[in-house]
Amino acid sequence: MGAGHDHGHAHSHAPATGTAAAAYRGRLRIALGITLTIMVVEIVGGLAADSLALIADAAHMATDAVGLGMALLAIHFANRPPSTNRTFGYARAEILAALANCVLLLGVGGYVLYEAIERFMTPAQTHGGLMVVFGLIGLVANSISLSLLMRGQQESLNVRGAFLEVAADALGSFAVLVSAVVILTTGWQRADPVASLVIGLMIVPRTLKLLRETLDVLLEAAPKDVDMTEVRTHILALDGVEDVHDLHAWTITSGMPVLSAHVVVSSDVLSAIGHEKMLHELQGCLGDHFDVEHCTFQLEPGGHAEHEARLCH
Repeated sequence: MGAGHDHGHAHSHAPATGTAAAAYRGRLRIALGITLTIMVVEIVGGLAADSLALIADAAHMATDAVGLGMALLAIHFANRPPSTNRTFGYARAEILAALANCVLLLGVGGYVLYEAIERFMTPAQTHGGLMVVFGLIGLVANSISLSLLMRGQQESLNVRGAFLEVAADALGSFAVLVSAVVILTTGWQRADPVASLVIGLMIVPRTLKLLRETLDVLLEAAPKDVDMTEVRTHILALDGVEDVHDLHAWTITSGMPVLSAHVVVSSDVLSAIGHEKMLHELQGCLGDHFDVEHCTFQLEPGGHAEHEARLCH
């Protein structure tokens, strides 16, 4: 505590079990194994059936495999202990992995769209029967992976990136099946590049949404479920609180929101209840109304903000 003013801090740390994605490490490994297997199967099927839709889905499977591998690697780094130089450890590695997934997905989506337009102009002879077989295999396998990641995608951007990739694959497999039925029943070969276009159009919008959320974390925007105006209102409603400034909230990684604030408290109230009780009240105020795991408060007497401003100049 400084000699001329009152500082205090309250902290609530993230759970010791690690980041939100860590609980789904085993399921991500299973999904990775399924993805690699189906990728090989669809490459074989695409070549045998001369189907761009199957090849496109296999290419997306390849980026899924890379994405799932990066997600697992990110979880490993994210749960390494903090150090004096990296006070939050490697938790942000998960967000970097999600960003890398976005770049991969956008690249694959663009490639699939380009190839689909090319093949629509010059259709090839595609074997619908083989497409049905390999499309069904892909759909069943992707459905299993989706069930494994369904819960985790609500808790972690890293897992959500993997979930969206697998979801796009499942829809892609369904598009392959539909195009195969069209080819078998009507002989219209352009159904294959049309299915490829559908796959590409499913990849890009979802990826852009994930990219926006990932960039919000990297740019340290306030967590989407934390209304900063409400936070300020709740703090100001506490007895003795005169003002709050330098109020910041951001997200280190999924499931790890952070908040800090300078809280101006009347000297009479601080003298009457003490710093510890005031800090507990602030912590309880946010804990009851907002899902913030780590809070830091600096308690200040009136006029201290102006003193800090003069020191800065």
